Amino acid sequence: MTDAGWGHNSLSSLLFRDDVLKFAVITIRDVDMPNQARVVKVLAMLLASMTIGAIVLMTMGHNPPSAGPFSLWSFYRLPPIRDVICSKTSQLRDRWNWIEIYYSGTNSGNIEQLAAINGLSNSQDINCHFCIYNGFGGNDGQIQPTEKWQKQQSAPGSNKWNGSEQAVRICVVADGRNTRPTDCQIKRIQILVEELCRTFNIKPESVFYPNDWR
Repeated sequence: MTDAGWGHNSLSSLLFRDDVLKFAVITIRDVDMPNQARVVKVLAMLLASMTIGAIVLMTMGHNPPSAGPFSLWSFYRLPPIRDVICSKTSQLRDRWNWIEIYYSGTNSGNIEQLAAINGLSNSQDINCHFCIYNGFGGNDGQIQPTEKWQKQQSAPGSNKWNGSEQAVRICVVADGRNTRPTDCQIKRIQILVEELCRTFNIKPESVFYPNDWR
């Protein structure tokens, strides 16, 4: 989330708190005397919680939280893998026979940003088939198919890649040193690899991970 987003959230929290306070006054006024004490207590607790939340957001200022531990709720909000591996071009079962997973070499990024870092003027030219984000540039665990995957095209060789007509290349946003893959990235890659292997009859021994993959 951007700094502006966090500032907007804190302001919204304060405005919403004021609305709740106005609602509380109206509610207490309309409640019977025997129940007013109970209503006041509940509303006071709600108001206190919202106030603390607003203070926390303002204290964070321009420092939104970094990607935290694996979130099951966030994980299940991501698109199903079967939808991710669909492509515009029809897929042949024997089109691919091995998979390479590699690090982007960056702490953050998405397809557009990684293309720019690699000196590409068009993100469609990025030399991989899937890019998996870490929460900085895209949602944690989000898998973005590239134009090469959509067209079922091979990734040509380069100074960082020997090239193969039948290799699926998966880019993991991380540098492998200071920035390790998140738990969500790892789980999503596991599911993606399993689905690719099942769909294209790729053998498990034909899947290659970085040397320090965990």
